[in-house]
Amino acid sequence: MPRFHAQIVLFDGFDPLDVVAPFEVLTAGSQLLGGALAVQLVSASGPRVVRSGNPQISLTATARLDPDVPGYVVVPGAVGPVDGDPDAGDETIPVLLGRFASSAAMPLVRRALDNPDITVAAFCGGSLALAMAGLLEGRTATTHRLGIGLLGATGVTAVRARVVDDGDLVSGGGVTSGLDVALYLLERDFGSSTALAVEELFEYERRGTTWRLPRTSVLGEGTSA
Repeated sequence: MPRFHAQIVLFDGFDPLDVVAPFEVLTAGSQLLGGALAVQLVSASGPRVVRSGNPQISLTATARLDPDVPGYVVVPGAVGPVDGDPDAGDETIPVLLGRFASSAAMPLVRRALDNPDITVAAFCGGSLALAMAGLLEGRTATTHRLGIGLLGATGVTAVRARVVDDGDLVSGGGVTSGLDVALYLLERDFGSSTALAVEELFEYERRGTTWRLPRTSVLGEGTSA
């Protein structure tokens, strides 16, 4: 049986690349580790088909987000127009993130953040949604460059870095940073050889410098300085 779970949270309007990229990285890492991670798509309401912000793409959540299961809770961002008129029904990224921030998912993510056996990983608009919900006040995090100012206004120490490690909270910048966050988690908690093997498999090299606070691995597999 897998020791840990990686639960990737789906919500209406999610960005498909924010979901698929870490899903594939963590799944490949799990295979190299003999099935150490059970990677699954979840939602706050349980199994259902969840529409993304791209009207041609939907994905199926197979379980309800469980904040008591050790491992990772992965929070993606949204995709849609940046500008528009919400009063006219335009589902802009700020509208989608605002809905997510006030949804039933946030109490579950709060419980996950309170669980010492879980690391919450959020990137792009995902970390911004958590901040809008009041979950990241006093923490250090990053998001898409367009949201850095708003992230700081919520009481977060906002850092312009590709990946930010604040212990049980790991965040990433723009949409493709989901690759970097997932690879970083594999390296941090399961060793450099696993992350390197996945990089070589995908022919992808991580970008940028990780902003890292001193910590001991939440999953008990090594330390970071």
